[in-house]
Amino acid sequence: MQALTRFFWFCSGANFSILQKVPTESNKYLGIGATVFFTGIFAALAGFYALYTVFQSWGIALVFALLWGAMIFNLDRFIVSSMRKKEQGWSEWKLALPRLVLALLLAVVISKPLELKLFEREINRKLDEQKIAFIKQSKDSLAKGFPEIQALEGEKEGLKEEEKQARDYRDKLQEEYDAERFGEKTASTSGKVGLGTNAKKKEKQLDAAQEDLNTLSIRNEARIKELDVQIEAFRAKRDAEFEKQVPGINGFDGFAARMDGLAKLTEESKAMATAELFLVLLFIAIETAPIFIKLISSRGPYDELLELHEDQVKLYKQEKWKRSSGESEARLSYFKSTHFYASELAAASTNAENEQKSELGKKRAI
Repeated sequence: MQALTRFFWFCSGANFSILQKVPTESNKYLGIGATVFFTGIFAALAGFYALYTVFQSWGIALVFALLWGAMIFNLDRFIVSSMRKKEQGWSEWKLALPRLVLALLLAVVISKPLELKLFEREINRKLDEQKIAFIKQSKDSLAKGFPEIQALEGEKEGLKEEEKQARDYRDKLQEEYDAERFGEKTASTSGKVGLGTNAKKKEKQLDAAQEDLNTLSIRNEARIKELDVQIEAFRAKRDAEFEKQVPGINGFDGFAARMDGLAKLTEESKAMATAELFLVLLFIAIETAPIFIKLISSRGPYDELLELHEDQVKLYKQEKWKRSSGESEARLSYFKSTHFYASELAAASTNAENEQKSELGKKRAI
């Protein structure tokens, strides 16, 4: 338990030696550290899901997710540990504003991948709808790219229609022939029963129509088989082109595609938009909780000791500076005094030598 407490103290960025002197502050920094730690955990999970959708590899996603979580943890720890409780409340808020802005950005970045995971089923449904639309669009585009299929299909339908018309004409003659034999009175029959002149005439017309139909059926059937072969060849080419596009359509499952799907879902559904907003607010609350805890909490003994420690460091620095400055001035003064004394001795010695030389010169001249 003590190890866990010290770990959360470390997460909060607190000074162990100072915090151990004020046990009443332990729980506050324990809570701050736990919040920072779990924020890093959430960031790692969010990063893992986001990176897995990109790389489709557990190993790569795990490595980068741990790095991402460690970076977010370090940023949060820095944000919390760099804040100081002062006597003036408004000055603290002014200093905390940049940290709050950074915390808000981190909260939004962390929440998005987790939103994608929480709404994964709805997003998958939206992606399936988009894939179906892409498939239809691709097939329509390929159909326009192979006009030969439509032309061959049109010719095939024309041959079938031609055979249908010939069969209808044969059936019509068959009805007239039957009506003539059985003595039915119509616009094209005589109404006399039996195989009379009109019946034989219609029989000949029927036989000729049947023969024409048989010839046409054989000819069109052969042509239709040729057309089917050509159509299948073009369809095979079209299907091959479509198969090339299938991986791209099936691969429409990346991070950006899911973000787009989530955006469309929130536009279509107020409930989804509300749920997304609440989730973002939740992570904003989690991310900014340590900062607000330090802002709204009263100045405690830990803050007093920490400020005292920092003031002692400043005072020690000033003392060292004054001492170093004094020593430097003393050395400079000593250097100047010794330097000037040596210069005066050298000048006096030079003057004495010059005077001696001058006197010697005068004596020689006499």
